Amino acid sequence: MAAEVASIVRIDNPQLDLRIVSLADGGTDLVKEFSDIAAKRPAGGPAAVVVPLVTGPHPRVRRAVRDAVTQSGAAVRITEPLGPHPLLAEALHVRLSEAGLARADRMRLFNVSSPVDGIIVATAGGDEAARGADATAVLLAARLTLPVVPAALDGVPTVRDAAERLRKIGANRLAMVPYVIGPEADSERITTAAEAIGAGCAEPLGAHESVARMVCVRYGAAFGGFDGFDDLSD
Repeated sequence: MAAEVASIVRIDNPQLDLRIVSLADGGTDLVKEFSDIAAKRPAGGPAAVVVPLVTGPHPRVRRAVRDAVTQSGAAVRITEPLGPHPLLAEALHVRLSEAGLARADRMRLFNVSSPVDGIIVATAGGDEAARGADATAVLLAARLTLPVVPAALDGVPTVRDAAERLRKIGANRLAMVPYVIGPEADSERITTAAEAIGAGCAEPLGAHESVARMVCVRYGAAFGGFDGFDDLSD
């Protein structure tokens, strides 16, 4: 998934030294990558910029990156998550429409009518991620003119909590859209959570063009005063 996102980014940014590093091994590869950067960086050269492929707060990912930076001694700036942002809300709308869970015209992705009456935006990263998804839920609700609530696949409020909240306001035909890129939440957990509440389920964001655009937005912000960054340069 990350490789697909990187391929899209490279199309318009071939000059970037773009590297893909997985945290699946507990961060070992990340330490090696940062150590290589530290060894090759010229004195006073620019810091590397790390753009985590997560849509919102994800304490485990951020901690792993910061630990790897500390161990390697590399000069690194870590960006904010990709969301919230209207681009990601639009991408969620697209995923819902692809699954037949929302209708959209081709020009403006504007909702005409919907086969569901309540949407759950399900993210990964625990309670903090669920809170961080609230702004995206509001953006998606504005697009769909439907109630949309956030939930965590690995925290609270749970997907079941979100479903109960929607049903209390009269929404019974529910859909769930995973507010994840892909690797940070396994597909079985997503499917099980949706089936447990009887909801239709869209695909994760994956390598959607909007995800790649947000990677560029976060990277580009590094040249605007470093607002929203952890500056770990030496």
